[in-house]
Amino acid sequence: MNIKTLTGALIGGCATGIVAGALHFGFLQDIILQAELYESRDLIHFGQVEAHDHGDAADGHSHSHGDAGEGSDFNRNLLTMLFAGLIYAGYGLILAAIFQFVRARGHDVTAMQGVLWGLAGFAVVQMAPSMGLAPNLPGTIAEDINMRQYWWFGTMAATAIGLGLMFLRPSVLTIAVGFVLIALPHVIGAPVLDEFYGVAPPELSATFATRVIGVAFFSWALLGALVARLTDPNT
Repeated sequence: MNIKTLTGALIGGCATGIVAGALHFGFLQDIILQAELYESRDLIHFGQVEAHDHGDAADGHSHSHGDAGEGSDFNRNLLTMLFAGLIYAGYGLILAAIFQFVRARGHDVTAMQGVLWGLAGFAVVQMAPSMGLAPNLPGTIAEDINMRQYWWFGTMAATAIGLGLMFLRPSVLTIAVGFVLIALPHVIGAPVLDEFYGVAPPELSATFATRVIGVAFFSWALLGALVARLTDPNT
């Protein structure tokens, strides 16, 4: 990987991380904070506040204790932005390596094509695993984390290989094998509990899961466009 490709991937990834962080604050942060009130039992379903509540817990303000609370919020928000930048920089490096591989075989990767590659990354990392394991709010009861991680990474690997076979080596056989690989983790099934329960309202969880997927969709499309444009050897 040359310097232009490396720097383009890192710049595109960090820029996408900033946008993803802003989308997080705009669409997800309030839902997470509200779910944490349910997790701590300061709120229960239907907006009722427990007797030990302190003042305006339903508004989400009772947990802020002067400067200490503000400092904690600042650190949390800073870490959120830092994590978003780092994770999308890593994704950007993966996309840049794929683009370099494709270009070395005589294929152009424009910014528009980069969007499609980005959406393929979204399908691998976010959409396919979310069909079995939806994004969870704080306080959500879930299956053993090790089992979930095994299924998650297996689903990503199967989806990536399946899409690669279908689009990089298209033939009747590879398309058929690709479909089988993509479907296999879902046929096996994600690990789930025998019964479902949690402390946050299901409506809140549904809104959170939908918005997480929406934010990821936009962020991956942007990442693909930026990395394709910034690593293009002809610019």
